[in-house]
Amino acid sequence: MTCRRRPSSEEAARVLAEEEEDVSASWEPERSGKGSPGSGPEADGSPEQGAQESVSSRACGEQQEEEEEEEEEGSCYSEEGEDGSDVYFYYTIGERWIDYLQRTEEGGLLRHVRPKMKRKSENGLDGRALSPGKKLCKGSEYGRTLGPCTPSPTTTFGDLRNAKPGQARRRRIPSVAPPPELQDWLRTFQRWSGPEKLLALDELIDRCEPSQIKYMMQVIEPQFQRDFISLLPKELALYVLSFLEPRDLLRAAQTCRYWRVLAEDNLLWREKCREEGIEEPLNLRKRRLLSPGFMYSPWKFAFMRQHKIDMNWRSGELKAPKVLKGHDDHVITCLQFCGNRIVSGSDDNTLKVWSAVTGECVQTLVGHTGGVWSSQMRDSIVISGSTDRTLKVWNADTGECVHTLYGHTSTVRCMHLHGNRVVSGSRDATLRLWDIETGQCLHVLMGHVAAVRCVQYDGHKVVSGAYDYTVKVWDPESESCTHTLQGHTNRVYSLQFDGTHIVSGSLDTSIRVWDVESGNCLHTLMGHQSLTSGMELRDNILVSGNADSTVKIWDIKTGQCLQTLQGPSKHQSAVTCLQFSSKFVVTSSDDGTVKLWDLKTGEFVRNLVALESGGSGGVVWRIRASNTKLVCAVGSRNGTEETKLLVLDFDVDLK
Repeated sequence: MTCRRRPSSEEAARVLAEEEEDVSASWEPERSGKGSPGSGPEADGSPEQGAQESVSSRACGEQQEEEEEEEEEGSCYSEEGEDGSDVYFYYTIGERWIDYLQRTEEGGLLRHVRPKMKRKSENGLDGRALSPGKKLCKGSEYGRTLGPCTPSPTTTFGDLRNAKPGQARRRRIPSVAPPPELQDWLRTFQRWSGPEKLLALDELIDRCEPSQIKYMMQVIEPQFQRDFISLLPKELALYVLSFLEPRDLLRAAQTCRYWRVLAEDNLLWREKCREEGIEEPLNLRKRRLLSPGFMYSPWKFAFMRQHKIDMNWRSGELKAPKVLKGHDDHVITCLQFCGNRIVSGSDDNTLKVWSAVTGECVQTLVGHTGGVWSSQMRDSIVISGSTDRTLKVWNADTGECVHTLYGHTSTVRCMHLHGNRVVSGSRDATLRLWDIETGQCLHVLMGHVAAVRCVQYDGHKVVSGAYDYTVKVWDPESESCTHTLQGHTNRVYSLQFDGTHIVSGSLDTSIRVWDVESGNCLHTLMGHQSLTSGMELRDNILVSGNADSTVKIWDIKTGQCLQTLQGPSKHQSAVTCLQFSSKFVVTSSDDGTVKLWDLKTGEFVRNLVALESGGSGGVVWRIRASNTKLVCAVGSRNGTEETKLLVLDFDVDLK
């Protein structure tokens, strides 16, 4: 920084006129004693000034008289010019020009003046005059006026280092005696101007060895380290921290006390939870002090709990599962899991209600006269469909049969519950819509010419797939078929419906994506080699399991296959069931295993279940999973594996 006297009104008018005429880049000092916007400060004839003028005269290569120049060095910096030369800037606050030096190819210095864009801030300070490292001279009042001022002594790096609390001045190399010429050399260096010091340092660095440069870095770098987070307002600091990944946020909390306070912010962790799809924690309002000065964050607790649960799924110790034995040696045909209640249906004509916590059989639902092949559950209400051509509505708490729904003339093979209404599909080629509270049949949907194998219902539209190779879209209120989706060349075994897209899987090995409004086929997903027996759809991600022993992950919007779950650890037989979350895919198979896969990468993680009878008759028929538990229905058709339910728990107990 260069402190100059405040220009008069006449001088200011002259500066404005020169700017309009595009002031020349070269600078010629006036010989008169009066200052002007194009000249430096008045000379005081001091010896120090004379030395500076002499150096400047030699560097510039011009014949200038000593009384022309006086540079009171405040601060300056060097940068590389467009032509590769070094430019030394001297910012002048409160004036309309910039005074600077430029080093030429021959090593000399040229001095220039050029107009400066005036950008006013609220206090009248030029916005470009102040930048990091550029300090105003004391008494300048932040650049409102620049009258006569006395430059403050230059602050050296040693002053900055010694000013830090707890750091006493000390010799870093006490074992080396200083050379006798050191003090003379330092005094000579101190007499030089700012640009001359920079030139000397530049030459000195070029002559240093790498080890000496490393030493300089070790001394200098710590003095310029700043805790910018602590210097920011809390809102801005939290905004910066919000860009960190949770793992990095936890590491940042270990930096210092204030960073830990910021990293414990409840709203910050709420956003992290929302990004991960974590629901509101149950103890959200129960905030308490984690330790003196630190408020406990329930959102952080929820995030950490979910992270530990995910790690338990991925690599935690597999504890011995709860074994729920029932249904004798019959096949478990359907499985439901909600909260802490498990409901299993079997071809032994019964359903059993189990506690997922204790593993006890709470109720046995007896009443069907044929095997149970389909079921749905909501809270304590269970609906079952049987080969006896009826549906039954049960109270799972009491085991009471609330309603028996008559109407179908053949096996009730599939159903879908939405609210208080359930749609059932039968081998009699019809669908029926029922009110489960009254037990009344509201509507009958007829149009298929073969058994209905799968059905979906969203409260407005009914979608059904049948052995007649077609998929139908129904308006249940008018009992009319709005679209018949033709394209499959074999039986349709599986359906998914999200209100906009219909996805159908067939024995013809293809999967088709349809638009529910137009009935158009948007994509035909090819890649499987056999029957697609099970699918799950969330947002635009579809996971399909096939009898060819592979599982594929698709994007239904693009029709692209994102991953194929295969490799050395793939299933060795048909995939029987699957579930997936935001991170994992869980699959079961006729080979007697349940496998865990990474949803994003498609990589095999590990086996969650591996029956000893796998490969010789042991089968995992059905699986159902929650965030913390996995329920598997296992058995065999040849007596090699006892029919039972296995309950694996991945929950954590964080206090």
